[in-house]
Amino acid sequence: MTMTRKLFGTDGIRGRANLHPMTPEIAMRLGMAVAAHFGREGKIVVGKDTRRSGYMLEMALASGLCALGVDVLLVGPIPTPGIAYLAKSMRADAGVVISASHNSFEDNGFKLFANDGFKLPDEVESHIETLMEPGVLDERLATGESIGKAKRIDDAGGRYITYVKQAFPLEHDLEGLRIVVDCAHGAAYKIAPAVLAELGADVIQTGVAPNGTNINAGVGAMYPEHVAHLVREYRADFGLALDGDADRAVVCDHRGELIDGDIALAILGRDFASRGLLRGSVVATVMSNIGLERSLSAAGIGLERTAVGDRYVVEAMRKLGCNLGGEQSGHLICLDHSTTGDGLVSALMLLGVMAREGKPLADLAKVMTRYPQVVKGFAVARKVPLEQLPKTAGLIATHEAKLGGEGRVVVRYSGTEALLRVMVEGIDERQIHAAADEIGEAALAEIVGVLAQSGD
Repeated sequence: MTMTRKLFGTDGIRGRANLHPMTPEIAMRLGMAVAAHFGREGKIVVGKDTRRSGYMLEMALASGLCALGVDVLLVGPIPTPGIAYLAKSMRADAGVVISASHNSFEDNGFKLFANDGFKLPDEVESHIETLMEPGVLDERLATGESIGKAKRIDDAGGRYITYVKQAFPLEHDLEGLRIVVDCAHGAAYKIAPAVLAELGADVIQTGVAPNGTNINAGVGAMYPEHVAHLVREYRADFGLALDGDADRAVVCDHRGELIDGDIALAILGRDFASRGLLRGSVVATVMSNIGLERSLSAAGIGLERTAVGDRYVVEAMRKLGCNLGGEQSGHLICLDHSTTGDGLVSALMLLGVMAREGKPLADLAKVMTRYPQVVKGFAVARKVPLEQLPKTAGLIATHEAKLGGEGRVVVRYSGTEALLRVMVEGIDERQIHAAADEIGEAALAEIVGVLAQSGD
């Protein structure tokens, strides 16, 4: 039976830096637990983004690892997928990333990767939590020559750059293309411009001056309008906005029109299939637009849907033997190149299609027509299981029948907030807004009734 996790969420541990659970004490205990789980006398790769609190947490984590006899390889600021790659290529026992991804600088977090480059399954995270309990590892502390060492790896960025460039076709280059890249003052602030420049692009860079407090501040994937504006201003051919740890990307065409993860999956899925490279179906989440499903179906490609979260996409891809998947938010995964979402790899694959077909991104994006989609959140006192809401289920069925085959309804609870999310897609925007409101309000009323009957 899987144990309940108190610290690990859907993507590692995350919170406000220097407040529980993102304190030096927890970081040290996490280091000890990781060392104990993966075995003493091994080595662990540790990377981070550009947050000020990264120094504090890096030292505490390394102390915990060394205390149980593990050597630590400190690689400094590097994209999250870089740690996944280095953990595998450097024959380490595991990799740890200190980052809160797209959150503001006040937050931080820990993401863990096994030595195969994949994120840890829930049961392993649960075991690590048990090892973090006070006193559990006191008798396993290393002494004397058994205490671990920590050292800096100066060429980690260069190794990752060489690896990432393999996602772009060898027979092509980016000569003649002007590309705007927004690194969000985050982990890819040196690496992303270097990759694009080495491939021949004329690079205009922004978000490349981290000061410890400006990560994601008005720039990057959370604010794609910034890169879109610069693309139009500099008359660039392509815009790339990364988030703080560069595991996802939002791109735009030469007009500054944004191309989200669904459109990117439609482009790449059809490209892979046309070249005989696609294995199985494309994997996306329940939130991906029905337009993606239609585009892929027209090319004879199936679409498998998962719960929201890139880890669930990867789990399904591995289980089903698929090699392409992702999320609407820009987390794209190609298992032929990477074991996790990689914003740079995603961008290079799209640029590769542009190079092979000799077309601008705007033309490639025409393979998918986006259906109007509305997502509304409704605050709830408690997340009553949806199967206990039969009236709401009936209303959902009614609206799905009205939409016919030209729309969808998805109702789910947020994984991080006390919210019920209602997503409706269809052709008529007025219809889908009204449907989302009616379903959400009906669900709230039924939840109140269920709680009243139970005495809560």
